[in-house]
Amino acid sequence: MSPNRGAPTPPIAFTAGPATVRNHIGARFVETDDKLLARLRGVCDDVTTDPSARAEAGRDWWPLAMGWALDGEVPGLAAVVVRPREVDEVAGVLAVCDEARVPVTPAAGRSGVCGASVPLHGGVVLDVCALAGIVDVDDVSMVLDVRPGTFGDVLEDDLRALHGVTLGHWPQSIELSTVGGWLACRSAGQYSTRYGKIEDMVAGLQVVLADGRVVRTGGAPRAAVGPDLTQVFVGSEGTLGVITEAWLRVHPVPAAERRAAFGFASFGDGLAACRRVLRRGATPAVLRLYDTTESARNFEVPDQHVLLVLDEGEPAIIDAMMQVVGEECEGAKRLDDALVGRWLEHRNDVSALESLTQRRIVVDTIEIAARWSALPAIYEGVLAAVAGLEHALVVSAHQSHAYGDGACLYFTFAGRPPDEEGPAGRDAFYRAAWDVATHVVLAHGGALSHHHGVGLNRGRFVRDALGPAFDVLAALKGALDPNGILNPGKLGLPDPFGEVPWP
Repeated sequence: MSPNRGAPTPPIAFTAGPATVRNHIGARFVETDDKLLARLRGVCDDVTTDPSARAEAGRDWWPLAMGWALDGEVPGLAAVVVRPREVDEVAGVLAVCDEARVPVTPAAGRSGVCGASVPLHGGVVLDVCALAGIVDVDDVSMVLDVRPGTFGDVLEDDLRALHGVTLGHWPQSIELSTVGGWLACRSAGQYSTRYGKIEDMVAGLQVVLADGRVVRTGGAPRAAVGPDLTQVFVGSEGTLGVITEAWLRVHPVPAAERRAAFGFASFGDGLAACRRVLRRGATPAVLRLYDTTESARNFEVPDQHVLLVLDEGEPAIIDAMMQVVGEECEGAKRLDDALVGRWLEHRNDVSALESLTQRRIVVDTIEIAARWSALPAIYEGVLAAVAGLEHALVVSAHQSHAYGDGACLYFTFAGRPPDEEGPAGRDAFYRAAWDVATHVVLAHGGALSHHHGVGLNRGRFVRDALGPAFDVLAALKGALDPNGILNPGKLGLPDPFGEVPWP
């Protein structure tokens, strides 16, 4: 589907009318009676129980759930959708729901791919898309004040046209996602090696807690006033509070750009070159390495592991960066720089996902992060584990975000169980692929997620991934949200509304 500028974009069309859309997962459903609806309308002007709004609020871009949509189902069905325009409305809604013990699922663009914004238990979907726009740009300090419902492409266009600055955050979902979603899931943009991930860009937050209290964190360039409370909420996926304003660091619009492309004989050789570039302190904005499967698919280069490099900024700085890249790629095959342009033209195209889903092919991506020393074994291990599953069609990978100590590997897999196995067979293959891949990653000390977050899909792995620290996270949840109303069933946290039958 074509993106809806400044508004959520559905991932795939329902095959049934909104009024007949069913709840697939079937967790306990919390109703909102007339009394509660009246109280909600007393604190927020936009409250709806329209079937179409409720159905659309029951899903995100989780690839598995796109297949369910073809059967007229969503992962979870909202009881009511509330659309605040001001922070006071957010505070009022949360206070009402906390007192009534009604679950609240914060949402905006709903571009997530792990089910993080799915209202598993009905209740209220708190849609903050109307809480949007740039509040201020401090050009002297290079700090942006922005609301969470602001969509990425709208934000970047306004920053450049009106203020001459850029955030430098270019996720593939930029036309589908919002600032609040980026912060909630610790998003990464495609230029992250230059600008960092969203957690590196955030200077402070305004957050509404479960009981309606409004708090502000951070704001200074650096501080030593206890732990960094900003980072408590970044990545919390709406389980600890609702972000209603953010202060983000921006940069001047870059004055120049440089591009290069190389081909390596093996994926390991390409990883080693990337590692050496970062080891020398060079941080080109883009440093993307594709294995031969993806090189053939994306660039029609079947016999090379393609490395794309792009940098932007002041000419003297980026020239020095590219010199380091060239020196560390000495011995690799120099490819046409036009490959970088080809990637730029198609980098945000997600149309293939709908096409594959329509053909009942199970497809998804698994992005993880690990140290350089572990990456080769994780790459080989995940490919072997997923390829070994019955009904697997293909599994491939690229390295998309690089740092001094490690990088992100981004795996793509596809499979097609026999049609006679139906939805159950597709779900079983999907779970198996995630299980075997995640086992390899965690066994080698990798991070469960690099930037897609946890949501519902990865929840079963969080305790193993965090170890004893999981209890610290659960205790934090209990302190900030003692009634457990905020996005229950996510991050693998205890759920007061009952067990979720997934997976």
